[in-house]
Amino acid sequence: MMSLKAAVFLILFISFMVFVAFFGRLPALRHTPIATLHKLIWVHIPNAVLSIDQFLTGGRVSRYLKRFGNYLLHDRHWVVVGFFLLILVVSEYMYLPDIWPVIGGFTKFTVVITVAMPYTFLYLACASDPGYITPENVKYHLSLYPYDHALFRPGKECRTCRTLKPARSKHCSICKRCVAKSDHHCIFINSCVGYGNQHWFLLLLLSTSIVCTYGGLLGLFTLTDRITERAPTWSIWPPKGMSMDRYLAVWGWAIQANVNIGAITLLALLTSPLVWGLLIYSLYLVYCGTTTNETLKWSDLKEDMQDGYAFSRPITSNSPKNSSIEPHCQRWPVEPEQVLVTTTDGQPPRTNGRTPGDRHWEKVWNLKEVENLYDMGFWDNLADIFIRDYNFGQSKASEPVVERRRRLR
Repeated sequence: MMSLKAAVFLILFISFMVFVAFFGRLPALRHTPIATLHKLIWVHIPNAVLSIDQFLTGGRVSRYLKRFGNYLLHDRHWVVVGFFLLILVVSEYMYLPDIWPVIGGFTKFTVVITVAMPYTFLYLACASDPGYITPENVKYHLSLYPYDHALFRPGKECRTCRTLKPARSKHCSICKRCVAKSDHHCIFINSCVGYGNQHWFLLLLLSTSIVCTYGGLLGLFTLTDRITERAPTWSIWPPKGMSMDRYLAVWGWAIQANVNIGAITLLALLTSPLVWGLLIYSLYLVYCGTTTNETLKWSDLKEDMQDGYAFSRPITSNSPKNSSIEPHCQRWPVEPEQVLVTTTDGQPPRTNGRTPGDRHWEKVWNLKEVENLYDMGFWDNLADIFIRDYNFGQSKASEPVVERRRRLR
């Protein structure tokens, strides 16, 4: 029984630490114990190790580890993708041969489909162009999204790529290229998630969530059938009058009698919440009409607002535009209605004729006062991800701005 408990706690610990490592910087988790633990893992512990190494070896070990860490975190490589594939292949190699003889024909068919999906979508997410911006296609990407004059402003040039930066784009220091509608760089696909492959990334998350959950539940019911062969009154839930120790002991016997099925069932059940959590968070960003990159920008703006450094003023529909750097976006049904800027001294910005708008600046204290230009409602946001050059319905143009603000943050 101790080995079973140890396995459960080990898997839970690994899952939790992976969650903290990857998602501890999310704005939604700021000022929480998760963020504190993330800082401990990535800042305080490394600094302590560096100090010890500097004292013992003059920093030789830390320099080597730093080079290796920079390679893992700041260079494109297939290490993590290979590790992900290794987990899938080894788990299925251990699991499928033992469970295959005891499942029916229709279940076998669904298992084949479920197992094949993550490999298919992983390949498509890795192989697809995430939306790299080049001098040849920059005009196309400039026409995809209008500038909101809050997070993104026209006329800015990437200092590395030497091209104009379209709205919602970002230069990736790992890919060494600008990416259209950049969400984040994902080490699990060795590429950025952007306009060209965000749909494959979401399908990869969905298929991985399904395969983990399906594998865990199928293994759970298979183990239950094995137990009921000896104890006909057994059920998945603790039978009435049975102590928890006795209940866990029965499960321990079933897992030890079918080690491969039991081990992978535990792994699947305990890791599936992590994958579902990432999928749900990604869909929440779709609902909000934003990306991970934009969420971080909104979070910074929120802090500036709270400090009294953010100002806005309305933009009239007939405001002049330079079509060479801010072309009209025909597919987008709304135009920006305000410009948002921040200052370093808490004073309104000086009027220089280059900033749109012609009224007085007013302080903005809350994100609810700001328009999220890119939120067209969940289904249109989702369609924009899955349908290339999606043409939004004009009915959305009449949607009150406050309805879009509500979903911002």
